[in-house]
Amino acid sequence: MKAIRQHGRDGPESLHYDDAPTPSPKHGEVLIRVHAAGVTPTELLWQPSRTTQSGTPRPLPFIPGHEFSGELAALGEGVTTLRAGEAVFGMNDWYSDGAQAEYCLARVDDIARKPSSIDHAHAAVTPISALTAWQGLFEHAHVEAGQHVLVHGAAGGVGSFAVQFARWRGAHVTATVSAANVDFARELGAHEVIDYRAERFEDRVRGVDAVFDTVGGDTLRRSWTVLKPAGHLVTIAATEEVSQDQRTREAFFIVESRRAELVEIARLIDTGQIQPIVAAEFPLADAIRAYQTKPTRGKVALCIT
Repeated sequence: MKAIRQHGRDGPESLHYDDAPTPSPKHGEVLIRVHAAGVTPTELLWQPSRTTQSGTPRPLPFIPGHEFSGELAALGEGVTTLRAGEAVFGMNDWYSDGAQAEYCLARVDDIARKPSSIDHAHAAVTPISALTAWQGLFEHAHVEAGQHVLVHGAAGGVGSFAVQFARWRGAHVTATVSAANVDFARELGAHEVIDYRAERFEDRVRGVDAVFDTVGGDTLRRSWTVLKPAGHLVTIAATEEVSQDQRTREAFFIVESRRAELVEIARLIDTGQIQPIVAAEFPLADAIRAYQTKPTRGKVALCIT
């Protein structure tokens, strides 16, 4: 099969469009014929892209990209609830080969039936970003109806889902974006939108119940000042994983794959309550260009077939 493989431990310049062996599903796994895969540029620098789960250097080369949309090509032993040919989407293990290939493996627990109302590109950019937004808002920040939520980086892949989920839950949403995305953030459902280059968000908001941060750095540090005493801050900014500040390390989390949440997210998409945003689409062979693209809205997809 054709695949994108990372041959070095640096950025996208180490990606190659290669021939790779087609994997075979083991017990509890499925083989997916990939139609599209999402691109998370920072993934190439994450710890699972550098080491194995035990902490030793990860063998090279490997296939990046861990979210996908496609159809079931083969079922491993013990898989009885699915059938070949079904359209599915999901994310697979960070430490395994990813989905930027003609075929990939995933556990049954890591996939769900693809939303029928969208194409494979839109489905492929959904799992990591939507699950991150869902878990950050509802499991870490405990957002409920009637609360006030501040979302930083609200036009991006994760932020755009966070705005929509918070609005769907019944929260009051304030979003920070660049000037070019002010109207876009309102279309996503934000009640108030702040151009972060024109004004400081702490001059506009106070006493929020939750901050969902995708930016990190100074934006995150200033965000502590706008929280209620019992408020929650969550961050997914990779720079904060090794922060020296204990409360920041506790605010940082990494998304987990959850089938039940994927099923609910697919339902919300098919009922028109949530919309994935595709910033651009590239063919698989153009992975380097896809990784070097810095979208201001949504996320980039690699399209395989």
